[in-house]
Amino acid sequence: MDKTLLFTVLFVTLSCMFMNTYAQSSTTASMTTTVAPTMTATTGTMTTTTTTGGNMTTTTGGNMTTTTTGGNMTTTTTGGNMTTTTTGGNMTTTGGNMTTTGGNMTTTAVNMTTTAVNMTTAAVNMTTTTTAVTTAPPLSPNTTVEPLQTPVSRAECGTQQLCVAEPSVCDPSATGSCFFLAARQQSGSNFDFSISGESDGYIAATLSPDNTVGNNDTTYVCANNNGVVRFFSTVLNNGQLVSTELSVNSVRGRVDGRRIQCSFAATLPSATTRTTGFAISLSDGPFNSTSGDLGSPTARFRSPVVDLTNVNATVNNEITTTAAPTTTVNHGITFHQSLTQALLITVGALGLAML
Repeated sequence: MDKTLLFTVLFVTLSCMFMNTYAQSSTTASMTTTVAPTMTATTGTMTTTTTTGGNMTTTTGGNMTTTTTGGNMTTTTTGGNMTTTTTGGNMTTTGGNMTTTGGNMTTTAVNMTTTAVNMTTAAVNMTTTTTAVTTAPPLSPNTTVEPLQTPVSRAECGTQQLCVAEPSVCDPSATGSCFFLAARQQSGSNFDFSISGESDGYIAATLSPDNTVGNNDTTYVCANNNGVVRFFSTVLNNGQLVSTELSVNSVRGRVDGRRIQCSFAATLPSATTRTTGFAISLSDGPFNSTSGDLGSPTARFRSPVVDLTNVNATVNNEITTTAAPTTTVNHGITFHQSLTQALLITVGALGLAML
């Protein structure tokens, strides 16, 4: 009987131990896992995770929607679309196409739409600097003539100065007839001029802002005053030279036989328009050294409007000389006509005699 009681106690003890182990196994199999404050989730298509507090890191391959309240969240997606929403805390997102809404955010993406609660835009301060264009003032008039030491020539024509001439390739420093003008820009509307020509009286250069020369146009005159140059500032109006004050100075001149040459600096007329385009006329005329009177000019050269700053311009003389027609008498035809007339007269006379 003692053995039976001992066996029973042993059986009951073993049964209780077995039931205890079975109960623990059943509890483990039915247990619901609670996510800790720090969570890592990985999925293939779509994962929706909600975390309150703590930190969360999620990585997905397809489309992903994550929501977190408080704490910090880092989400990374490769391909697909991602929508993340956070309330408070900081959020960093890296991925393809993303829409993020939250507090403080740092986003790096290819196509991205971000909506933030607070936004501050910093503007750049801009300073504009304007450089004023300065124009040289008109020259002060002074027509006192100094000796011209260096003869006027074609040197630097086409490189440093615009040149016009009649004949077109004549050299004013060589022998022969040559009406010549050279223009070199100093600054703005101020130019250096040189003129040369042959005359017993004067040579002149006229600048016209249009192709109609002689309508109150500025004309610079260098006259042979008993072997020395006398300079005149004039305007040409209706074929007459009228003395006036012009912005001219630094005048130099020389007379060699009939050749008159002078150089001077001048401010172009109509300087307020800042134009450098003028028709050029070169002329000569009589001068009375006793009275100082200037006769009417005869034009030797006249150009269309040309830009005086264009040193490479080709300027042609618009004045053409029309040769008088030449009558050629054909003496052979005249003799034949005279012989025919004589025969007709003879035949007529014979006919009358026969009657």
